[in-house]
Amino acid sequence: MDYIPDTSVIVDGRFTKFIRTLKEGRVVFSEAMLSEVEHQANENRATGFAALDELKKIRNIAVEKNIEILFAGKRPTDWQMRNGKSGEIDEIIRNLAWESESTLVTGDVIQKDIAEIKGIKNIYLPAQTEKASNIEDFFEENTISVHLKAGTHVRRKDGFPGSVNVVTTDRVIGPLEADAIANNIIRRAGNEPGSFIEMDSSGATVVQLKTYRIVITRTPFSTATEITAVRPIKKTTLADYSLDPSIIDHVRSGSAGILVAGSPGAGKSTFVQAMANFLSREGMIVKTMERPRDLQVDPEITQYTGLEGSMERTGNILLLVRNDYTIFDEMRVTADFKVYADLRLAGVGMIGVVHATKAIDALQRFIGRIELGMIPQVVDTILFIRDGNIGSILKIEQKVKVPEGMTQDDLARPVIVVTDWIGSRPLYEVYSFGEQIVVVPIEEEDSSSAELAREKVKNYLSEHLKTDDIEVKMHGKRRAKVTVPESMRPKLIGRRGSNISEIEKNLGISIDVDTQDDNRKREVYIEAKNKILYLYCGVDNQLVNIYVDDMMILQGRTSSKGIIRIKIDSDNGQNIQKAVKSGKKISFSGVSE
Repeated sequence: MDYIPDTSVIVDGRFTKFIRTLKEGRVVFSEAMLSEVEHQANENRATGFAALDELKKIRNIAVEKNIEILFAGKRPTDWQMRNGKSGEIDEIIRNLAWESESTLVTGDVIQKDIAEIKGIKNIYLPAQTEKASNIEDFFEENTISVHLKAGTHVRRKDGFPGSVNVVTTDRVIGPLEADAIANNIIRRAGNEPGSFIEMDSSGATVVQLKTYRIVITRTPFSTATEITAVRPIKKTTLADYSLDPSIIDHVRSGSAGILVAGSPGAGKSTFVQAMANFLSREGMIVKTMERPRDLQVDPEITQYTGLEGSMERTGNILLLVRNDYTIFDEMRVTADFKVYADLRLAGVGMIGVVHATKAIDALQRFIGRIELGMIPQVVDTILFIRDGNIGSILKIEQKVKVPEGMTQDDLARPVIVVTDWIGSRPLYEVYSFGEQIVVVPIEEEDSSSAELAREKVKNYLSEHLKTDDIEVKMHGKRRAKVTVPESMRPKLIGRRGSNISEIEKNLGISIDVDTQDDNRKREVYIEAKNKILYLYCGVDNQLVNIYVDDMMILQGRTSSKGIIRIKIDSDNGQNIQKAVKSGKKISFSGVSE
C-alpha cells in the first residue's frame, strides 16, 4: 500500500511516528507537499525548518526499515502556492491520492472530511502530546525568562519585576541544538492543549506554549538562531496594589479610559491581568486584544488577537459582542491607538498597555494620532507601573483657561490639564501653541521664595511710584503681573516702555502691567437691529474683552461712541444671542495697550 502524507502530519512529527509502525508499504512524497515545505523554509519560517527536519528523519527511518520512498505529482503553480491557505495545495495532494489509489495520511480534520466525501482512502492522525520539555529545562523556580542563542552561553533573568538578576550559565548552545530546540517547540505548539503558533513570518516565529511565550528568530533576520522564552511567575490580585478606593470606584463605573504605562519588565502585564480578573469577578464582561496572546486571565475572559492579522477588524467584532471592558495589551502602532480611541468613543471601557519611561509619555503617544480635543474623552486616567508597583496615577481633564505662565486673558484656550490623582496637583498642561502642540510641565513653586520675590517687586515699585496701592501676583519665578491705578500707568511704563524695561532689567523679572480700572468687568447693553448686534460698552476707542459669564469669547475695539458691532449670523453673534436668551451675563473689561 502507498501512503501519501500532507504537510499537516510532517511539521509536528506525526508521520515520523506513523512510519515507525509500518511493516510494509511505500511512502509517496507529493511534489506539492515538498514545494510548500521548501517555500516556507525559503521564507525563513520555523514551520518550514521543522518540516525539513522531520523529512530527514523519515528518510533515515525508511532506510532502516527498508521502506521505499517515491516522489510523484507536479509542482504547484505560483497561483496555487499563493492560495495554499485556501486549499489549493490540499486539493493537489488529494487528487494524487485519488489517481494513484493511495492512502492519504493527514492530521487536518477538513482534509479528512473532504477526502471521505470524495471517496479517497485516508488515515487521520490526531495531534498527540509529546513529553518533551527542552525549553522548560532551562528554567529555575524563580526564572522570568530564558535567552538562548546559537554559539553563546545560556542566559536567564531571575527574580520579580523590579528586582531582576541576569544569570549567565556555563552551558553553551550549539547551532544544531538551537535548531533542534526550536523545531521541538514548533511541533509541541501543534500538539499540546493551550499551545499554538501566534505568528510565523520570514525569520521570526511567535509561539504560545502553554504559559510560555516564545520568540524564535533565524538568519537572515537575526545573526543566528535565537530563542527567547518568557513566563509569568507572579500572579497578583488588585488588592496587592493598595489602590485608592476612588480609583477602584472609577474603574467599576465601566466608563473609564485607562492607560497602564511603564518600561519593559516593569510589571504592566501582571497588573492588567489582576485588573481584568477583578473586573470579571465583579460581574463585568471582559475581553482582551493581544498580539501575541500571553495574558494569564480567568477562563471567563475571552482573548482575541488580530482578526486576519488586523486589530481594526478585531475592534469591529468587539463592538458587536457588547462587552463592558476591553484590555488592549501592548499598543504600539498608530492603528492600535486609533482602535483604542474608536472603542472608547463608542462607550466601551478601555484599559490599554503602552511602553513609556514616564507617565506623561503615555499620553504623548496619542498626540498627533487623534485630535487634541478628543484625547480627554478617550483617556481619563494613567497608571504608571514602576518596579512591579504603581508609581503614580494621573487624571486627564480639559478646561478653557489661560495656560500656566501666561497672564493675558485673551490667551485663553482649551487646555488639557494633567493632575496627580491623589493630591489633585496640576503637573502638566497640553495645548496648541501656534501650529505646534506642546506639553508643558507646571513647576511647583516654592511658596517662601515666591513670597520673597513678590515682596521684592512690590517694594521696588512702591519706591519708584511713591505709592503702596500696588498689587503683585507671581507667575513662576521670573514673571509677575502688576496691577496699579490707571493714573500710575504712564509713569510705570514710561515713554515707549523705557521705564518698565529698566525696572525689568534691575529686578531680573518680566512684568505684565494691568490697571485697577481695566480689571473691573462692566455690563454690556445689547441691541439687535438690521441683522446687527450693537454692544454698548460706554468706553470709546478702547480695546476690550467681551465675556459670557466668566468666559471670554472675543476681543474688539469700541467706536467713538463706545459701540462694538457684530453680525448676527456670525459665530460670535449667534453665541451672544444664545447666551442672552439663556439669561447669561454679558460683560466687558478693558485691555491694557
